[in-house]
Amino acid sequence: MTTSSTSNSTIETLLNRRSIRRYKQEPIDEVTVAAIEEAAQHAANSQYLNDWSAIRIKNQSIKDKIAKIGHQSYIAQAPLLYVFVADEHRNAAVATKAGVHTESDEFTLNSTYRLIQSHNDAVLALHAMETAAESLGLGCVILGTVLNDTPGLIELLHLPKYTYPVLGLAIGKPDQEPAIKPRLKRSAQFFDDAYPEDDGAILNDMGDFDQEVHRYYDLRRPDRPVEKFSDQIASKSVDRGVFKMALTKHAPAQGFDLER
Repeated sequence: MTTSSTSNSTIETLLNRRSIRRYKQEPIDEVTVAAIEEAAQHAANSQYLNDWSAIRIKNQSIKDKIAKIGHQSYIAQAPLLYVFVADEHRNAAVATKAGVHTESDEFTLNSTYRLIQSHNDAVLALHAMETAAESLGLGCVILGTVLNDTPGLIELLHLPKYTYPVLGLAIGKPDQEPAIKPRLKRSAQFFDDAYPEDDGAILNDMGDFDQEVHRYYDLRRPDRPVEKFSDQIASKSVDRGVFKMALTKHAPAQGFDLER
């Protein structure tokens, strides 16, 4: 719920978003599917390149394999499952047909810049779809875990050159109603004109937020204590090999120009 006096159904949908990981085993009708997919297509995109795609996973065997990659069994139970992809393959095909030599030094769609922009566009589209789905009473969860085995996912989905998987999105009719996760105070994330020079101003209210997050997890998982927010951040800030693995095994060496 909003703390502001200004609100409408769109704002309420955004403020009440939560991750739903358990779904009623009921199919989503094609009219609804079309509506949320079109909402994704209307998200902003850089330079009107439309440089993302989304793969809708219908085959249960593929769902099962993605659930295994993510180490989350509920992925396989989602009535709707998408993998959003940063995609310059389609644009490269269009450029090739128009006479552009994609192997030349002047070709730019395989650059790191375009990888970042198409990644951003895929995230914007996914968020538009998530919001549209939630506005219709559906529940969603965004899946970063599909990248646990990026090469395996690329092979599973037959992703061609100049593409890269970004995130997954599971959608269904909610079969749970978790509490809304606490958020930082606006003053800790919104700054006027410049970033604060004094970290004390940023950390000023962190003690209260730690306690709020701790209460949230205590109510959600009374049998499984969870670290306070500050401890979670400290733990996640230390490299335990995850980032090294990502750099050496997952990240493209030259933008999208992966050898497949």
